Amino acid sequence: MHDQASRLARGSWHGAGAAGLAVVLWALVPLLVSAAGELPPLRLSALALLAGALGTLPMARGRHQGDASPTRGQDVIVHAGVPMLVAGAVGACFTSLSLAPPAEAALITYTWPVLFLLASRWRAQGHLPLATLGGALLAFSGAALLVAPQAVAGGFSGAWRGYLLALAAALCWALYSLACQVPGYQLGERMPHLLLIASLMTGGASLWLEGVSALPSSSALLATAALGLGPYGIAMLAWDRALSDPQAVRLGNLAHAVPVLATLFLVLAGVTAPDWRLPVAAVLVLAGSMTASR
Repeated sequence: MHDQASRLARGSWHGAGAAGLAVVLWALVPLLVSAAGELPPLRLSALALLAGALGTLPMARGRHQGDASPTRGQDVIVHAGVPMLVAGAVGACFTSLSLAPPAEAALITYTWPVLFLLASRWRAQGHLPLATLGGALLAFSGAALLVAPQAVAGGFSGAWRGYLLALAAALCWALYSLACQVPGYQLGERMPHLLLIASLMTGGASLWLEGVSALPSSSALLATAALGLGPYGIAMLAWDRALSDPQAVRLGNLAHAVPVLATLFLVLAGVTAPDWRLPVAAVLVLAGSMTASR
């Protein structure tokens, strides 16, 4: 009994460490995208996902003997649906960062833990508790605080398109996290293949919509490699590990810190000028997320 409790405790610590690592790496996304800004967003997405696929290849687990084989329907869902979600999330996120102020677009994108919580609560209970609904409204009020100046000014500007794409990225990430909890999918061991398929999808979209561009500089390639290996490589495996933990619901709360850290990194790096709306919106998103997860 003591050995079993010790194993559970070690597993919880490993799950918490994996979730914390994923959160820090995801918070670096807007900063790394800014460093690779000379690349078109969809091309940057394709290269970053390709780097993530190559980086996760030696870390992916092999299937253990005796594991249940997935059905053909599950294979189709995993190898088609999941890469579409990843490609949509990354492509929409990077494009939103090029159309809207990075800190604001990132804060809207990182409302995805609230959307994930709403979907998972509805899936598990068949209804949404009042605390969950109230917390979600509080979190989205933080995002609305950033969008309000554009709404008052009127017009469908590039920033508005960026905000809508950031919301689309949040929806894709929420659905992806929901897919991570489906038994039998084993996304961690398939991660290199899924990221490679997503890279091909965004690469095709880039050639169609963005055409052919000049070779990027070495600094942009370095930022792209870091973006792929970190947030879309190691972090994806780490998050898959955290969601397989028995305390996945509590560990998922760590994702609520991503918008706060992302905003802090952008301000410290000088990419985003300090603005009173940013910390207020970040606190609203964090408080709403924590309230919704109670």
